[in-house]
Amino acid sequence: MNIGEAAVATGVSAKMIRYYESIQLIKPGKRTEANYRTYGDKDLHNLRFIKRARTLGFSLDQIRELLSLWQDSGRASADVKSIAEEHVAELQKRIDELTDMRDTLSHLAHACSGDHRPDCPILQELAAPGGEHCH
Repeated sequence: MNIGEAAVATGVSAKMIRYYESIQLIKPGKRTEANYRTYGDKDLHNLRFIKRARTLGFSLDQIRELLSLWQDSGRASADVKSIAEEHVAELQKRIDELTDMRDTLSHLAHACSGDHRPDCPILQELAAPGGEHCH
């Protein structure tokens, strides 16, 4: 199957397939005599794996490691679990940071009268040194 067909079959754009090849996340597609890339079932499985892992927010480095483990039938599931738990901790940290940002902005928006006066606690907070006055 050519790169366009592989893109449709996996939901990974041709541009991203070429990018994954360029960073050696996947092996380049075999070339035909006309120099077109072709992809087999194993390539499609790898691309679907990558797409699903990206959907779950894994980094490219984590995906590289997960792919390696997936392809190693002698792997220890503890190695895979460790990567997943590390990612869960990273996601929780991001969630906490986003929650703090939401709460701060919500507080500031509530404190702003939103009328014709120029006084604005949102702008005052953004202009404050360190921007850490309201939480």
